[in-house]
Amino acid sequence: MHNERFLEIVRFCIVGGLSLIVDCGVLYALTDFCGVHYLYSAATSFTVSVIFNYWLCVKYVFKNATKQTKKQATIFIGSSVVGLGLNQICMWFFVEIVLLHYMAAKLGATVIVTAWNYVMKRKAVSSR
Repeated sequence: MHNERFLEIVRFCIVGGLSLIVDCGVLYALTDFCGVHYLYSAATSFTVSVIFNYWLCVKYVFKNATKQTKKQATIFIGSSVVGLGLNQICMWFFVEIVLLHYMAAKLGATVIVTAWNYVMKRKAVSSR
């Protein structure tokens, strides 16, 4: 694997970890402290973390990310909407069918959505 690509993946994982902390923190706060249903909390926390993640990806992860074009923005927004859909399906499935606690379900959903996010975010923000 090319060294720069490896470092990009490492940076992506670090940013992903920070985004996961934001995602889980907002999810937990909304659900446990504010009494919001876990699916609404999950959608809100996912959206907040996507915005946070995008900013860090453009600034830190993808070194050659330039001013974003309409096409790149469309790919990013579209992939985020699909990622949100995958997240919601996974959350529902893990909580309602598998009977996991919503925070454990979030971790499972995150594993599934991460690969999708890397491929699509790289396509959206990279000019390579």
